[in-house]
Amino acid sequence: MTDAIKGRGALSNPPGRFDKLTHILERDGWYEEETPNKIETVVMPEAARTVISRNQSPDIHFSQSINPYRGCSHACPYCYARPSHAYVGLSPGLDFETKLFYKADAAAVLEKELSAPNYKCAPIMIGANTDPYQPLEKTLKVTRSLLEVLLRCKHPVNITTKGALVARDVDLLSELARDGLARVMFSIPTLDNELKRVLEPRAASATAKLKAMRVLADAGVQVGVLVAPIIPVLTEHEIERVLEASREAGAQLAGYTMLRLPWEVKDLFREWLAQHFPDRAAHVMSQVRSMRGERDNDPAFGTRMHAEGPVARLIRQRFQLASRRLGFPEDRRGRDNLLPTNLFRPPIRTHPQLSLDLPP
Repeated sequence: MTDAIKGRGALSNPPGRFDKLTHILERDGWYEEETPNKIETVVMPEAARTVISRNQSPDIHFSQSINPYRGCSHACPYCYARPSHAYVGLSPGLDFETKLFYKADAAAVLEKELSAPNYKCAPIMIGANTDPYQPLEKTLKVTRSLLEVLLRCKHPVNITTKGALVARDVDLLSELARDGLARVMFSIPTLDNELKRVLEPRAASATAKLKAMRVLADAGVQVGVLVAPIIPVLTEHEIERVLEASREAGAQLAGYTMLRLPWEVKDLFREWLAQHFPDRAAHVMSQVRSMRGERDNDPAFGTRMHAEGPVARLIRQRFQLASRRLGFPEDRRGRDNLLPTNLFRPPIRTHPQLSLDLPP
């Protein structure tokens, strides 16, 4: 069994599904290097021709998103974004956590896209794939630069994060919130610090997230909690406690998703389970498969977020009952989630077209 590396979620670096050349290690009795006890993070700029991504998925509540970073040092072993590293020839395993890219020119590109004559305003989600407030953001401030553009344009924005660093930007978010243009959702799967240490190695603790939630709520920013992902056996017993703690910290909205294991993630997660919870690994995966049509993952629209089957129905009922008791509104996650778009004003073009100044 591969040893865990301190501060990392994945235990290995499997090839991406697009790799034509793969390596298989065999123990043949010859000398083997010791497994390193840490892996350094490499950060690289990534040029972006566009920053706004668009989707038409029927079970995602936004049509536009921005991902300031590729890869994520939070190192959650279950992260559904891991397979995206395969698109740049890197592994969804340790590479995803240690070889990170940032869009240095994101703000300038965003201004250009928002000023396009055919741009139609719709709320932008920041954090749909990798976390916009992972540790890199503290120094690089790519997410903050995007918020500065959106504020100048009075453009609605949703943020999803596992980081407490979002509270740093309370000045920008509170200004957006005055016009109802900002919403921040905190992903909190567990309140257990020991479990968090291996489940989300470099993400903020639940306590830190709740403190950040309170800072934003007190500043007038609409905040909410995503109990996500709910992992059968490991975290499902915490649903009510997470909702209660979040409500106390000022959460106005609540949602949840079940564990998803697309592509390479299913093998990485199984490896992680065997390392950290060998006594419960089989039980966890048995429950996961019972909710996914006896597969590790169900990619079908309509069921992939909340799953189906008796266990999934029970979890849904528990979530709904707790939400109702705590005063959270019924799930109204319609497309673009009702943030206003009528205040949007395109940015002033940096290089406006010159007038010919022809005589009348």
